[in-house]
Amino acid sequence: MENLQRIIQETVPGKQITLLHLISSPDPNVNDRIGVDKGSLGILTLTPTESSIIAADIAAKAASIDIAFVDRFNGAVLINGDVEGVFTALLEVQRYFKEILGFNVCEVTKS
Repeated sequence: MENLQRIIQETVPGKQITLLHLISSPDPNVNDRIGVDKGSLGILTLTPTESSIIAADIAAKAASIDIAFVDRFNGAVLINGDVEGVFTALLEVQRYFKEILGFNVCEVTKS
């Protein structure tokens, strides 16, 4: 019998942003692998997962960035643009979700 592993994935109920991260100067191979031409990346993870749609809309309205990916089933959002635009978008998502929607939010981190 094969040595199989079972992976159980669960979502914790609640209103939270668990990741707001800016990659200011990604390695070009990273951009190639995810299908983004160039520029900085912003990565967000949220629960409930459908709130990723709201986050993407707020980010797009807050700065001149591109929405590279939205996964409403896993709560992931990937944004792309210049460093200032991505950072501004992440801060606005953080502010809106905390002040208006009452979410628990993490700090914006950078690498």
